[in-house]
Amino acid sequence: MIKKTVCARDCYDTCSLLAHLDADRRITKIQGDPGHPLTRGLTCPRSAKDHVRLLNNRVDTPCIRNDSVLNPCTWETATAHIAGKLRTALNDHGPQRVLFLQYAGNTGLLTYSYPQRLWRALGATFSDGALCSKSGHTGLAYHYGSSYGLDPLELPRMQLIVFWGHNAAVSSPHLFSLARQARRQAGARIVVVDPIETLTAGKADLWIRVRPGSDVALAYGVINRLIADQGIDETFVTNRTTGFDALKRAAGKWDPGRVARFCGVEPDKLKALSDLYKRLRPAATMIGFGLQKRSGGADQARAVAFIPALLGAERGFFYGNGGAYDVDMPSLKGERQATVPAGSVSQVALADELDSGRFKFVFVSGMNPALTIPNLQAFDRGVGRDDLFLAVHETHWTRTARMADAVLPAPTFLEKDDLIISDTHPLVSFSKSVIDPVNDSRSEIWVMQTLAEKLRLGEDWLYQDPVDALQEVMANAFESGCFQDLLKGRRLRFKRLPPGEYRTPSGKIEFWSTMAEEAGHAPLPRQAELPSGDASFTYITSAVPEYTHTQFQEVYGPIPAVVDIHPRTASRLNIEAGQRVALKSAVGSIVLKARLSERVPEDVLWSPREMLDLDGRPQNRIVDGTPQAIGSGPRFNATRVVLERVDTSESRSPSSFR
Repeated sequence: MIKKTVCARDCYDTCSLLAHLDADRRITKIQGDPGHPLTRGLTCPRSAKDHVRLLNNRVDTPCIRNDSVLNPCTWETATAHIAGKLRTALNDHGPQRVLFLQYAGNTGLLTYSYPQRLWRALGATFSDGALCSKSGHTGLAYHYGSSYGLDPLELPRMQLIVFWGHNAAVSSPHLFSLARQARRQAGARIVVVDPIETLTAGKADLWIRVRPGSDVALAYGVINRLIADQGIDETFVTNRTTGFDALKRAAGKWDPGRVARFCGVEPDKLKALSDLYKRLRPAATMIGFGLQKRSGGADQARAVAFIPALLGAERGFFYGNGGAYDVDMPSLKGERQATVPAGSVSQVALADELDSGRFKFVFVSGMNPALTIPNLQAFDRGVGRDDLFLAVHETHWTRTARMADAVLPAPTFLEKDDLIISDTHPLVSFSKSVIDPVNDSRSEIWVMQTLAEKLRLGEDWLYQDPVDALQEVMANAFESGCFQDLLKGRRLRFKRLPPGEYRTPSGKIEFWSTMAEEAGHAPLPRQAELPSGDASFTYITSAVPEYTHTQFQEVYGPIPAVVDIHPRTASRLNIEAGQRVALKSAVGSIVLKARLSERVPEDVLWSPREMLDLDGRPQNRIVDGTPQAIGSGPRFNATRVVLERVDTSESRSPSSFR
C-alpha cells in the first residue's frame, strides 16, 4: 500500500511524499512523489528516514516531575496538573507572565497555527518569532512593501541564478535541482556568493568568496558597475522605483578597488558577476536566511534585493514566499477573535527574560529552545528557577523535554491530518495521516481544547471544527478549485499576490525607504564596520544534510562536534587534525574536534549548527542574545571567538539523544 503525505518540517521545499506500508500497516519506505512539480521523486536524507525516526526516542506517555524525576502518568492527571499550574499563574501573576513558546518544528496549520487560539484567548505572551528569518523579511518589506519574491517553480526558464548566502544543495535541494535543470536545458549560469566553499559553491559556474559581513559593500559594488556599464533598465527604474539617485550616490562610493580591499573580492570577480547580471535575463537572486543571521543582517538582505529591481524585474529575488497568498492567518490563529491583546517577547533575547524571572508558566510546542536559542547558560538558569513551571508537548525526548516539569507526547506529521503551506512554491495538498499513532500521543488541537475545557473557557471559536476553520480562512485562496477539492485529495495552486504590487507609501519599490526612516532606521542599507586587528575569528554555523535543526539524531547519531579550520590557521596555532580545541566568545566557551579544511577562509571557523560539544555543552552557549536593530533577528554568524588548542584526554562525544 502507498499513501501520500506532505512533509511538515521547517524547510523550503515542503516535499510531497509517498509512504510505502506493508500488510501490517508499518512504513517500510518513504520517497519523494514523482508526480509533484517540485519534489519530482526526490527527497532529502531526513524525510527518507522519517519512518526510522518515528520509532526511536519517542515521548510515549505523559510525564510529571516528582522529586527531580519525570514519572509516567495518565493524560487526565497530566492535563489536570498543567491546567492547575496555568490557572495559578494566571490568577497570581496575570496572563503577561504566561509564555506560549512555539516555533517551526512542525509547520502544519493544524499543528502550528490553530492551537494558538487558547493562548490568544488567555492574552498570554508569545515570542516574536525572530529567531530564523524575520530580520530579512523586515528589511525587504521596507523597500518592497512585503518580502515575497519570484515563484521558484520559474527557475527552469532563468538564464542566471545567483545563490547569495544560500547553500541550496543542502537547505533546498529541490530548488537547486531546478537550477541545474535550467543550466542543463537552457544553458543558465549558476553563481554562488558565500564565504564558505559550500556544496552549492562546489557545483556552481562561478563562486564569489566574500568576507563575512561585507555583503552590503559587495552588492553596492555590483550596482556601481551596473550603473557605470549602462546595465540597468532605466525605464523600469524611472517608472517603478523611487530613490534611485540616493542609491547611486551610496553605491558610487564602492569602486572595484575598495570592494576588493573590504570584501576580499578581486576586481575581475566583481566584473564577472556584474557582467552576468547585465548580460543574462531573466535572472533570479536567491537570498539565503544565513545572510541575515548576523549584525546588520537585514541590511545585507535588502541591499542584495536592490539588484533585480535595477535589472527591470518586479520581484526578481527569492527569500521566502509565505506571505504571498490570500490566507486569513490572523483568524486561524485567533488574533481577530481574541478580546485581550497578546504580549510579546524577543525570541533572540528569551534566555535573559527567563533568567530574570519574568515568566511563571511556559508551554513549549514545536521547538527545542534548550539547544536553538542564543545565550543558553541563561536559558538553563531560567528554566531551572523554582518559581517557573515548564510544560513541553513534544514528539521526541529533546533536551528541552528532559528539563521540563511536565511532558506530553505529540504525534509526528505521519500520524495526523494537517495542511502545510510552503514558504517556497504555491502548490498545496491536504496531508492525510499515514498511520495511526504508534504511542499514546495526542494532537496539539486536542491538548489546546482539553486545557481550555479544564480552565472553563467558553469562547465558541476555541472549539470550532479545525477543518471548518481552514475552509473559512482559505475561501478565496486558490487559482481554481476549492477547499473541498483538497479534502478529496486534489492538489491545488494558491493565487499569488501580484508581483508588481508594492505596499509602500509611494506604491513603488523604494530604494530610499520612507518606512525604514519612520521606524528609526537608515533608509538605505549601511555597510557595518567589520572587526580587524585582533586574534579572533568569525564563527559561522549552518545546516548539514542529515539534520533538520536538532532533529534526526535518533537516526544519524549526534550532530558532529567538529570545527573546520583552514590548514594555515591550524599550523600557525599548532593545532592538529582531530585535536580538541576551545572556542571562546565573550559569553562562553565550547570544546570541539578540529577538522582541517580549505573550505573556510583563514579568519573564519565553521561548524554544523546546534550540536552539543565534546563535553556535552550546547553550541549556542557562546552566542550572544542581543537582537538585531531591524527585525530583532539573531547574530549567530557574527559570533567572534578565540581559538585555542586543548591539551587533554582524547575527544569524546555525548551518547544520549538531545
